[in-house]
Amino acid sequence: MSIYRSVTWFVKGLREYTKGGYQSASKHFNSSDLDVDIAHRSYMITGANSGIGRFVALTIAKKGGTVHLVCRNKDRGEAAQKDIREQARNENVHLHIVDLSRPAQIVAFTEQFKNSGQTLNVLINNAGVLVNGDQRQVTEDGLETTFATNTLGVHMLTKGLIPVLKNAEDPRVITVSSGGMLVQKLDVKDLQFERMTKFDGTLAYSQTKRQEVVLTSLYAKLYPEIHFSSMHPGWVDTPGVQTSLPQFYEKMKDKLRSEEQGADTVIWLAVSPAATKHGSGLFFQDRTPVSTHLPLAWTKSSPAEEQELISKLDELAQKYTTV
Repeated sequence: MSIYRSVTWFVKGLREYTKGGYQSASKHFNSSDLDVDIAHRSYMITGANSGIGRFVALTIAKKGGTVHLVCRNKDRGEAAQKDIREQARNENVHLHIVDLSRPAQIVAFTEQFKNSGQTLNVLINNAGVLVNGDQRQVTEDGLETTFATNTLGVHMLTKGLIPVLKNAEDPRVITVSSGGMLVQKLDVKDLQFERMTKFDGTLAYSQTKRQEVVLTSLYAKLYPEIHFSSMHPGWVDTPGVQTSLPQFYEKMKDKLRSEEQGADTVIWLAVSPAATKHGSGLFFQDRTPVSTHLPLAWTKSSPAEEQELISKLDELAQKYTTV
């Protein structure tokens, strides 16, 4: 990662990604965009037991939508489900226990959901992993944890639910990415960070977030019936940031956005008719499509590289889910 990219990104972040950046951007929001009746619509949110995901789930439940929480931890998931049902006074809040770093669990879940006959209008890929430290971690399947959750897991869940989404009215898929992806160029030769001289959890996270943005643009071309978007929530004060980036949190905690501010664009992309007036496959920040590259940063990838990414993911998915 170049010094130029790092400095340019951090300066941009101080101006745009903080709560001050949100307050400035929100002056231009249309206040009526979220005044939508969603009582007849169904939303699935991964990583919904804490942080941005939980706030999104609660907001949608309060608006009357049917909510499917996808969580890894049963106890935390059940606590979130109970709390959201009570606060929203909405019993249509369902819990699914799935570890998104485990391909076989994703396949089993998507097959079960498809066969259940339930509808799904919107999938929100919110769950993510950022390994704090310099130790490369692998799952029980032998996959690097960051890649398994943030890239392969997102890809398999999204593809697995495409048939359900295609049958729904106004189907959408939103992936919560990160502005950190701006410092990374897509690297399809080392998807699981085996060639890093020294593993860096933050860089691995940023690379997977670049992969998510690339995948979003590819899905938009493959599945034109569905509206795809990725987004950056800004720098948000969440439990995940506190534990995964403790030094960053200590330095920036007074400038971080609230969970409500971080969740705003996710909710807007999920419910507002205004969101789908923009083209499919774009990257959003504060309700606005923005560039996926910093100026002069040399982070653009070729169509061949992007196709190689999705081909490798399909191969891995097949490998880890065929008994």
